[in-house]
Amino acid sequence: MSEAGTPVQDHSALLDEEYWKKLCPGLHVVDRASVGNLQTIGLDDASAAAIQAQLVREGYIHAPQVEWGIDFAPLADAVSTLVSRRIPPPFAYIYDEFWLVFYKLHNVFQALLGPSYKVLPDFWIWHVDPKTAESGWQPHRDKGWFALFEDGSPKALTVWLPLTQATPLNGCMYIVPADRDPTYGTENDKEWKFQFSDIRALPADPGDLFIWNQAVLHWGSHSSPRAPHPRISMAFEFQRGDIEPYNKPLIEPLTFLTFEQRLKLVCKQILQYRHMYPLDPELEAFARKTIGA
Repeated sequence: MSEAGTPVQDHSALLDEEYWKKLCPGLHVVDRASVGNLQTIGLDDASAAAIQAQLVREGYIHAPQVEWGIDFAPLADAVSTLVSRRIPPPFAYIYDEFWLVFYKLHNVFQALLGPSYKVLPDFWIWHVDPKTAESGWQPHRDKGWFALFEDGSPKALTVWLPLTQATPLNGCMYIVPADRDPTYGTENDKEWKFQFSDIRALPADPGDLFIWNQAVLHWGSHSSPRAPHPRISMAFEFQRGDIEPYNKPLIEPLTFLTFEQRLKLVCKQILQYRHMYPLDPELEAFARKTIGA
């Protein structure tokens, strides 16, 4: 095991399941008992209808302080541990606890995307460090206008969760609400014609839940050295099951993936998002070899 804060010198260590267990001993790696008696978050018909309407009107929802029954502090600590070893934060998805968060939203996804919804192989974890003036991803739409039906309802959704407090100083999310964005939902959505005054900041606490459709414009802001701590957050994407896959392999909901499956999926992420996040050449070579690319 590496000493605290010591960068990983040999990336082949990442292939060893025991390495991950020792790295964050408070978390679990492919241990079904860690999921326990899974309690999913309920969503009644009235709440589902209200969320669906807001996803059409504004493109996103913010649900403060959801009752997860999860302590997010160990997850944030795990991300910090990985970063201290120069391991990209998405490798935290090796641990069961990071999947459990999204398992708990199963009923929500069924209500919003239909009972046959699928999990997309599109996810990330951020550690935005104000000490080095880091920022979140630049303004973008996840998939764009074609991820909407004609009535404005979503074909796919992104879920974003802060693991630490997110503020304007440490890089919280910003969004342009759909009803304030003239090119939203059109073939011209790569042109931005919104008013600056319509940009909305989304400060949040650990446990807050954000869901947005994949046509809404959003970004993570640039952090300030005055921020007291990093902005650590995680996201995952989901799509309806009755449309063509946006990416492959689609994952069945509540699937308990093996260590090898998780490792390959994480390697896929760091390769497909390398245009958004710097990637060490040696780690890129490791990821390509791991997935056989």
